[in-house]
Amino acid sequence: MKTRLVGNTHIVPGGPENIAYVLSFLREEGIETKGNPDVYVKAYRQFGIDDARELRERASLRALGERRIFIVAAPDLNREAQNALLKTLEEPPESVLFFFILPSPEALLGTLRSRVQILRMSDIHITNIEHPSIDMEKFLAAAPQKRLDMLKPLLEKDEDEKRDMGEILAFLTSLENKLQKCPEGLIAVYRARKFITDKGALVKPLLEQIALLVSPMS
Repeated sequence: MKTRLVGNTHIVPGGPENIAYVLSFLREEGIETKGNPDVYVKAYRQFGIDDARELRERASLRALGERRIFIVAAPDLNREAQNALLKTLEEPPESVLFFFILPSPEALLGTLRSRVQILRMSDIHITNIEHPSIDMEKFLAAAPQKRLDMLKPLLEKDEDEKRDMGEILAFLTSLENKLQKCPEGLIAVYRARKFITDKGALVKPLLEQIALLVSPMS
């Protein structure tokens, strides 16, 4: 049975790796996600009250299309952040959908938890999961300089000076699965995963380090 969205706010248990699944789920719902300025995706290392206020302000803006969609992955939402979001989630604009990806949804305040729909990935039938834009086989077989060229699409920014973090995380996940015999490459991937969602993170050097450290594979 196909899972239906109920309400405006949805919680997905898990970590940033589930961003790709949420995007695929939205595509199956008929919502275009690639290049859509109304789809906001961000993975946070920490999510505090300032982040909650920024999200609240963004949600108040008018959608360019039919609706605005916010996909937020975070290790948790502290109590102050939850309280700052509560009114927005109690009375959300009709044209806004929120997806919070959290490792422990049960840790949410009861007042917030009662207003959300829990979406477990195991309950969602997804047929069009999108793979990273970079072909992993070609990336691993290429020389370092060629890899740097292949990374350029991931490093492009939109009009808000934001990169597609969902695409970057999908790239790291796919690459990690291919690097079991390359310890140096795995270390670079782990380092990138650890820091790449930090505020002010140097995304370009982190990805370029991966391109230079991974041994070419045929």
